[in-house]
Amino acid sequence: MNEPPADPATDAFITHRNLLFTVAYEMLGSAADAEDVLQETWLRWTKVDLAQVGDERAYLVRITTRQALNRLRTLSRRKEAYVGPWLPEPLLTAPDAAQDVELAESLSMALILVLETLAPVERAVFVLREVFDVDYEEIAAAVDRSPAAVRQIAYRARQHVDARRPRRAVSAGETRAALESFQRALETGDLQGLLDVLAPEVVYMGDGGGVKQAALRPIVGAGKVARLLIGGVGRTGNAFAFDPAVVNGNPALLVHLDGEFDGVVAVRLEDDRITGLYFVRNPEKLSRIAAETPLALR
Repeated sequence: MNEPPADPATDAFITHRNLLFTVAYEMLGSAADAEDVLQETWLRWTKVDLAQVGDERAYLVRITTRQALNRLRTLSRRKEAYVGPWLPEPLLTAPDAAQDVELAESLSMALILVLETLAPVERAVFVLREVFDVDYEEIAAAVDRSPAAVRQIAYRARQHVDARRPRRAVSAGETRAALESFQRALETGDLQGLLDVLAPEVVYMGDGGGVKQAALRPIVGAGKVARLLIGGVGRTGNAFAFDPAVVNGNPALLVHLDGEFDGVVAVRLEDDRITGLYFVRNPEKLSRIAAETPLALR
């Protein structure tokens, strides 16, 4: 039986799909919205005359960026009405993703939260330039700015992000060791052990989305965070269990409560201590933990 003729548009989209999803996710912090962006990208891509396209990857990234920018503005309005802190939607990723330092840093919850503080175009320019190494001319075409303007935007965005990211890259092994100490302290109710792994200025954010119980504001300070966590785990009737996983390319913990999957704990680490603690409990954000999400930077 003869194979049906290949469709060049479909082949190109499939070839670059993981890259396009990663671009959209890093701009939006939401897998569901990233999938919607990919659907919109596909619909526009099918109407393109491929004979006029010199670089299919660049063209697809351009379409995806424009659709993600449109979606980013809608998301900003949704986040204004969100109950409690908003955290990115966690993605279960392959174990070897944690060994790809560039991918792991770009996908970390800590960095995505920093990107949330950028204006939409600044975020798009930073992601395309710093994460995906897209040249300034291609970025300019994607965001409807001149290459000179894009260079200025990229410079400002990089300064903004660099001032808020850890001073040095943290290895997967360091993060895993901190999480092991954190888990051990919680499981044994060791308050001092927890204080030892938390930085004095640690910030705890819980995302329940108004569906699950979570602190409505970030909690700052090792003492307050440790007491909250020890109290929650030790509360009568609650049986917590923690399983190591790789989430967003970084070591994390999957949390089970009374035998049921309850959420994901991710951390930001600096000088071997946890400075950011992120607990996603909103069930609407946990659908990407059941299976690994394939990602790509190139």
